[in-house]
Amino acid sequence: MAILLLGIPFGPVLQAAFLSPLAPQPDWSNIQHYAGTITAAEFQDLLQKVYVPDGSWRKWITLSPSQALISPGPGAALITLDLALPGTAPKAPLRYWKGRDERLPASGKPLAGMRIAIDPGHLGGAFAKMEARWFQIGNSRPVEEGEMTLIVAKLLKQRLQDLGARVWLTRTRNGATTSLRPGRLEDVAAASLQQEGKPPTEKTVQSEAELLFYRVGEIRNRADLVNRVIRPDLVVCLHFNAEEWGDPAHPSLSDKNHLHLILCGAISEEELQHEDERYSMLIKLLGGTHQEELGASESVSRSLASATGLPPFVYHNGKAIPASGNPYLWIRNLLANRLFECPVVYCEPYVMNSTPVFHRIQLGDYKGVRKVGGVLLPSIYREYADAVAQGLADYYGRTAN
Repeated sequence: MAILLLGIPFGPVLQAAFLSPLAPQPDWSNIQHYAGTITAAEFQDLLQKVYVPDGSWRKWITLSPSQALISPGPGAALITLDLALPGTAPKAPLRYWKGRDERLPASGKPLAGMRIAIDPGHLGGAFAKMEARWFQIGNSRPVEEGEMTLIVAKLLKQRLQDLGARVWLTRTRNGATTSLRPGRLEDVAAASLQQEGKPPTEKTVQSEAELLFYRVGEIRNRADLVNRVIRPDLVVCLHFNAEEWGDPAHPSLSDKNHLHLILCGAISEEELQHEDERYSMLIKLLGGTHQEELGASESVSRSLASATGLPPFVYHNGKAIPASGNPYLWIRNLLANRLFECPVVYCEPYVMNSTPVFHRIQLGDYKGVRKVGGVLLPSIYREYADAVAQGLADYYGRTAN
């Protein structure tokens, strides 16, 4: 029998390691929880096809048929992770979430026993303009993504509870869940800019501190809530998409409207230099989240596409890769879907500054249907919530076999 050696040369090449902004030092001892849970071939397949398709994982991980050698970073001892041997049954990974094949749906309650966290994207409220997720045309109702995702989240919570799930929201009102504020992050912001080779000025430091507050500190705080407190079987991230709207004082509407969902992966060589990104990637991979994310996301994409009639969005910037043969699914390295240690269904339907979506947003939430552009339509928020709930019921309401 040929000896399988994956990764050349044997023994990772140590690289300069550092943490991404606001990241805690990883506890690499947790990797041993996954000893014997995956074969070398499965490990490499996920690395190459999902998590690090550019192959740069080989600088940090070397695989043999029986072991993975993992480098935490310069000066640190290599971690030796025992792997399941070919032809043997892998152990079940130690994790807080249960997959579809680990539960039996009750009759009429397809989500019975499931724990689901809903993450309404962005902050909204007083921070909506800082996030650049707010615009207004004339005296129209403001379009504010954080407020819109919260409306959907509350509607979706009720629908999922009716289907038997226990449901939590990562935020229940507009605003931040973290106690961090930009003023406390100026030193970190200056260091981050210098690390990127950008000169720290008063203006750039303020902008970077704000970004670290709402895009990094806030998401890390929600990840702590999910992983340490709620510990759900699934997280549903709710977002609305947008096209460029130009001058914020005079935003323009677009004729583009589309839909896609995002799965965790596609980490670049540059991103993998961060020790915390390597660690969180391995927790996702070894925890076995990908197949569950793929199955649930495929089901939700079908229900959303059917409900909305939207075409799939296509990435052209090289930051994402297609997932399976479903044109609505893309793999991309986002902080939220990487830090949540359980499977994530990350939804990006509707372009909120497209003409038809803008007109539907102006109507607010309502029961029943109303005429929009000559067509009777439900509230955009209820259409969204109903479609996600249906997709999850379709997937989790049947057994894997």
